[in-house]
Amino acid sequence: MIIGSAGHIDHGKTALVRALTGVNTDRLKDEQQRGITISLGYAYQQLAQDVTLGFVDVPGHESLIHTMVAGATGIEYAMLVVAADDGVMPQTLEHIAILSLLGLTQGCVVITKYDKAQPEQLAHTQQQLTQVLAHSFLAEAPQFVVDSLSGWGITELSTFLQQQASQQLGVRADGLFRLAIDRAFTLDGQGTVVTGTVHGGAFALNNPQSKLRLMPANTPVRVRSIHAQNQPSTRATTGQRCAFNIANIAKEAIKRGDWLADERCFTPSTRIDVALSLLPDIATPIATWTPVHLHIGAAHVMARVVPLSGNKLQAGEKGLAQLVFEETVCAMPSDRFIIRDTQAKHTLGGGCVLDAKAPDRKRRTQARLNWLAAIARFLVDQDISSLLSQAPYGIDSPLMQRLSNRDIASLSIPNSALWVTPTGTKQTAILIDATLWQAKLTHIMTTLAQAHQRYPDEPGIEGARLRRMTDPAMPLPLWQGALAQLVKERQLILQGAWYRLPEHTVSLSHSEQVLAERILHLAQLGQYDPPWVRDMASQLETPEQDIRQLARKLVQQGLLYQVRPDLFYHHRHIEQLAILLREYPKNQGVRAAELRDKLQLGRKRTLQILEFFQRIGYSRRLKDRHVIRTDNMLFTS
Repeated sequence: MIIGSAGHIDHGKTALVRALTGVNTDRLKDEQQRGITISLGYAYQQLAQDVTLGFVDVPGHESLIHTMVAGATGIEYAMLVVAADDGVMPQTLEHIAILSLLGLTQGCVVITKYDKAQPEQLAHTQQQLTQVLAHSFLAEAPQFVVDSLSGWGITELSTFLQQQASQQLGVRADGLFRLAIDRAFTLDGQGTVVTGTVHGGAFALNNPQSKLRLMPANTPVRVRSIHAQNQPSTRATTGQRCAFNIANIAKEAIKRGDWLADERCFTPSTRIDVALSLLPDIATPIATWTPVHLHIGAAHVMARVVPLSGNKLQAGEKGLAQLVFEETVCAMPSDRFIIRDTQAKHTLGGGCVLDAKAPDRKRRTQARLNWLAAIARFLVDQDISSLLSQAPYGIDSPLMQRLSNRDIASLSIPNSALWVTPTGTKQTAILIDATLWQAKLTHIMTTLAQAHQRYPDEPGIEGARLRRMTDPAMPLPLWQGALAQLVKERQLILQGAWYRLPEHTVSLSHSEQVLAERILHLAQLGQYDPPWVRDMASQLETPEQDIRQLARKLVQQGLLYQVRPDLFYHHRHIEQLAILLREYPKNQGVRAAELRDKLQLGRKRTLQILEFFQRIGYSRRLKDRHVIRTDNMLFTS
């Protein structure tokens, strides 16, 4: 269990940690000479049954609040320290506010310097604490009176903290692993070492499935060794203070606030949407583009605040806001943060991250505000149904995992939801409300029925065109999943590149059937250079209009493809050409001249073929090359 000290300067935080652990956390020479804590200090106390107490000793000076916040982020238990002779002081109050804004719910109060206080001073301090803690998470917290130098009262406090640590053994560690880096240095013969607090998940040293990255640089990381709670270990887990010895990354490439994280953890962004709470005693309201100092994880960066619920947020108010950065930052939903004024003199407020990759447009629309409110509720009650009701296009599995901070397989999916798995792509599954999903499927079939009425002679509608007619905003993976399901259930028929309803068929009379066989024969003989309609009409001694109309019916049956007006290819040859194009390197495709030489056709005819495949969504133009689209669902069988 990680315990964080908090309190005013010179109230005995470092001496208290030393009395509990025997470790002097003031490591720097300057700290020892001046008698004040400047940087974060750490101490550990090994208990029985693999239980370790980790102490984070933070500075109490007002100018070092940024360091205090870096240490307080990620702690599990707060230890508020107040000197009996001084009582409650300014940084006592600010530290209480910061701990509350960071979402801490557990802690205790330690009154130090018992030997220096008169009985009436001690009583006054206790009375002050009762008043200032009345509306905080420490209102009912146990209080201990100690003298750190003589050791009076230390045993009782130590026993209590050990009991609290034993109760924390069942902490959940099934989320994505991430460690907030607060220090990077080099050890002779070892290389680069980073230290920090594990904010989520677990990492096993010899597990080949565990892949970490340095974020936001997105640099792959190889871990040589781990120290957890100051002991060699093969595993790091939620709530532990850890040191990772990493290979091939210089310490200069790492800064405080970076993350060592599972590769699925973060989507670095310059915009984050948050639920923001302001302290009641701030001097001025927060208006659009107000600059602030932001503390999140171990990071300290500048940000601009854009209120979303209105034009301003007043003192003591809560509301939705967007934080805008000049550099990319990493966060996950439910992460806590603190904001301070531009001079870094006063804490303004803090809150909870909702969307770690927020949009820069339409950020104040009602739909957007409803979505953020749904995320806020979900982070509290884990109600997936209400979350999906505000997600018209569902939630993909990576986002669902980040929102829940749990493995997708362990989620309890309500009966009102289902997973949609796109086919033919590397996209991940999408969780969507079942009623919304069925409405989308129905809308597709209704749109297609209307298209059949409007274009009765067409064989169907190509997939990309149907998407534009139905719902152009629908994400492509979800659209592909919808078409795949409708085809699988035989509610749609896919013939070549065209989708149609089962009832949209063409029947031929006996005379048409005889003529159709002759048209198909000529198209097949022509192979990759079939005759035009006028040439067929001449050979078959039949009016061009009759050939043209019957050829369109054969297209509707999937037997011919119309490459150009009055130019029809046999379906087998189009399928052969599709396979041929797929044989070229996936990311390089083919030039028109290369395909011309391969097919021994003229340049004009070759371009007509390539333009046909591009038009039906099978390929795309990339400069002078034609590349198979990875998202197409055509000619895959």
